[in-house]
Amino acid sequence: MAVRQQALEDNKSAAGTPLLDVRDLRVYYNTVSGVSRAVDGVDLSVRRGEILGIAGESGSGKSTLTTALLRLTKPPGFIAGGSIIFHSRDGELVDLMKVSEAQMRSYRWRNLSYLPQGSMNSLNPVMRISDQFEDVIRAHSDRSTQEIRDIVPELLRQVGLEPHVAKMYPHELSGGMKQRVIIAMAVALNSDLVVADEPTTALDVHIQRVVIQTLGALRDNFGMTVILVTHDMAVHAELADRVAVMYAGSIVEVGDVRQIFKDPKHPYTKGLIGSIPRIGGERRRLSGIQGNTPSPTNWPSGCRFHPRCPYVMDVCPREVPRLLPIRDGQARQKPLVACHLYTEVQAESGGRDGGQ
Repeated sequence: MAVRQQALEDNKSAAGTPLLDVRDLRVYYNTVSGVSRAVDGVDLSVRRGEILGIAGESGSGKSTLTTALLRLTKPPGFIAGGSIIFHSRDGELVDLMKVSEAQMRSYRWRNLSYLPQGSMNSLNPVMRISDQFEDVIRAHSDRSTQEIRDIVPELLRQVGLEPHVAKMYPHELSGGMKQRVIIAMAVALNSDLVVADEPTTALDVHIQRVVIQTLGALRDNFGMTVILVTHDMAVHAELADRVAVMYAGSIVEVGDVRQIFKDPKHPYTKGLIGSIPRIGGERRRLSGIQGNTPSPTNWPSGCRFHPRCPYVMDVCPREVPRLLPIRDGQARQKPLVACHLYTEVQAESGGRDGGQ
């Protein structure tokens, strides 16, 4: 327990330092219709101790990105290029794209853990919860059976479950309890980063709230770093510190969660925020995003959002916009935006009127 406590203290003390730097990450799929560029040139940075939300419509590449971060992409998918630099606690920089599969396995769960979509259904129905904890921890560490049995009750308490849950079978647990068991397994080895892919999907609003509170408490109390993937903007508003917005396989905006919701910069982000119903306040008609998400086998030229953008300009179909920092007096850190409404020169002056 002393080793675990020291690791938790190290997580909290390192808050704000770099953890993961993703550069030009590309993940493609071979399909009968051609090559599908599901993730196509993503740049992203993750800091220790933060909850980074990844938002976007279905088909934008969110889940493909998260599986690639842990090198879990399966055929017909493949990682076509890019780098994933992991900053270890001792200051070592490791490109996860260059390590062997055996080395990568040693990083999973110990440093990078994963909550897949529908993760509560990944529990073995014929094994007690304690035995499943033992399988996970033994596979990724050298702890003894007794050590594992000693820490399981504490792991369950961290996610709001009583120790007796360890003796139960999955069918005896509610959906929310199973989801919290999976979260407890993900943090069992004090991993630096937890990647949670749609952790509240298919749960009722009460259980969603419990899961959100559990993830928030892990960050607040133990300094865990979380990448939260969901299309539900309300979950990001409740939980995330920063939000990265994906569209058509690339990042189009990254900003502080308050800036994203109060003053979104990219037209796509504006459309996402504008389509959220509000309780109270002035009544207004919801303004959805016109058109459909394009196919990853045939992305539009230039800015991929231009066929659906209300601010489209002549340059948009011709040139791919760069992800640039935008001056914003109210934001703690400059938001990053990939939009021709903000040129490299205008990035320092705040952009054109249409981009405000």
